[in-house]
Amino acid sequence: MKTLLLTGATGFVGRNLILRELEHGTRIFAPVRDADKLRRQLSREGLSTESVTLLPSDPAAWKDINPTHAVLSAGVLFARNREEYFKTNVDWTLEILRALPENCRTVVLSSQSAGGPTPCGRASRSESDADTPVTWYGESKLELEQRIGRFFPTRKITILRPPMILGARDTATLPLFKMGRNLIRTKPGWRKKEFSFIAIEDLIEAISAAFDLDAPGPFYISADQKISDIELIDTAARASGGRGVTLPVPLSLVKMASLVVDSIPALRKSAPSLTRDRAKEIWPNRWVVDSSAFRTATGWRSRYNLSHALHSACDFFSKEGLLVRQNF
Repeated sequence: MKTLLLTGATGFVGRNLILRELEHGTRIFAPVRDADKLRRQLSREGLSTESVTLLPSDPAAWKDINPTHAVLSAGVLFARNREEYFKTNVDWTLEILRALPENCRTVVLSSQSAGGPTPCGRASRSESDADTPVTWYGESKLELEQRIGRFFPTRKITILRPPMILGARDTATLPLFKMGRNLIRTKPGWRKKEFSFIAIEDLIEAISAAFDLDAPGPFYISADQKISDIELIDTAARASGGRGVTLPVPLSLVKMASLVVDSIPALRKSAPSLTRDRAKEIWPNRWVVDSSAFRTATGWRSRYNLSHALHSACDFFSKEGLLVRQNF
């Protein structure tokens, strides 16, 4: 019987993955800091924690667990300083790995940020390109990958580097949909920016495929479709019933805004992606990756496009009462 240890069970990826695994009868071990939060989330999905063993977040307190598989999806996306990123994204994740059985097949979710933006003059970034993270978050994910390679060279661990992940239960995209309902929407910079993305359903299938790999990676995984910043904003607007227009804002104003956000704690909390460090990922014009190596190794292919991912997210927000679609 498959048993799965899952970190980040209350987060975006973890919530979707736990629902999928419960449907397949998997027994789940979930280290969580807030057990009541997970219970509430499962209850809203019409499920209970009957097939979920809740564990303390400290692996030293675990007893008698022997999972056959593990997905480490927990991580800090926004923090006040470099040390906070490294404490969770590196140190805590390594503690989890040390607590797992030697034969546990494990998938670690890193990030496109560990590699950095697409190199100049290139259509996409691949695994052969030198890693050039531009934020503390990206540096922490790269450091985790490197330590896994040093400390666990013989373990069945595969590292995946997804780009932006979109779909249902991703509360981080709620501001995008709210902006999409405005008559005037904004995007940073005059030039078009291009990105890779992956729908949450495709990511979950990629994780399943990665369990059968003996290669450690890291592997980039993404939808075949690349998107622009305007396309992302306008598609979210259409999904929520918005009818406005998207206009560019000079990067100089965005950089000034990041200075203000960084200096006011309340703004740091409400707009964490606009701190000076995280805003460094806004300046490059291309964050496109090539996932052909993973497709060749596993036979996995993406199935869902941007419209599906954003409509799924909008449906979730409507169901949760977080967003009311506009009708014209």
